[in-house]
Amino acid sequence: MNPVAVLKSDNPIYRARLLRHRIGITLSVAAMSTGLMFLLWILTVLVINGLGAIDADFFTKTTPAPGSEGGGLLNPIVGSLLMVGTATLISTPIGIFAGIYLAEYGEESRFAQITRFVTDVMLSAPSIVIGLFIYAIYVANVRHFSGWAGSFAIALIAIPVVVRTTDNMLILVPSSLREAAFALGAPRWKVATMVRLRAVKAGVLTGVLLAVARISGETAPLLFTALNNQFFSADMNTPLANLPVVIFQFAMSPYDNWRELAWGGALLITFSVLGLNILSRLIAAAGQKQG
Repeated sequence: MNPVAVLKSDNPIYRARLLRHRIGITLSVAAMSTGLMFLLWILTVLVINGLGAIDADFFTKTTPAPGSEGGGLLNPIVGSLLMVGTATLISTPIGIFAGIYLAEYGEESRFAQITRFVTDVMLSAPSIVIGLFIYAIYVANVRHFSGWAGSFAIALIAIPVVVRTTDNMLILVPSSLREAAFALGAPRWKVATMVRLRAVKAGVLTGVLLAVARISGETAPLLFTALNNQFFSADMNTPLANLPVVIFQFAMSPYDNWRELAWGGALLITFSVLGLNILSRLIAAAGQKQG
């Protein structure tokens, strides 16, 4: 018999630690299994209830009138794409450049430390508060709801995600890479943008995709900013239909057709966000292999 095994089996401290280890592993597996079970349950219910609404009309027809049959979600799909796309165009450059500033000057500047703190606060801020903020400073002044207001609201939600992801990715760049660039005479701004940022471009792109996934299903900010539109419109200066608000309104309606469309819209958003998360994982994994 192995003397080391005998010694461990006779050691009460070792047995106690082994017991705690086994209990911890068991609880961790149980928690993971519970989470996966509820996730599969949600996805199964979405597929069963929403798959019947997904057809050609779903993507080519606008929302039906109350009590009517048929129809689709063309107008909220287009409205959501317009607002999420605009918010992404706003938040991506602001978030990336702010993340570069924090990574380069975060330990030297008092302003950078305050910016990092405010970013952390915005990450945990309720989205309805951001919607009320945009309503107070923009919608109340122009006196009408609009797609622009909705884009500004969800852009404020996306910016902190991009900022923190960019900041964290740039911090992971080895200092030897920066020192080599400085030794070659490169200025600091060029080292930050052409060396450090390029080295972690996969991680930064992952952060952008996660931000898009984060804002795709936001409902509360859009209720106070974009509102909704029963008809098709691509004018960003008018109330704009969007999937989250339409799902909310149709799910609460007494009409079976509307509730079926709400299930279809929920299925579309869920799998779109799931696809974005999977894509971000694949890009991050590809970036690690290249690194």
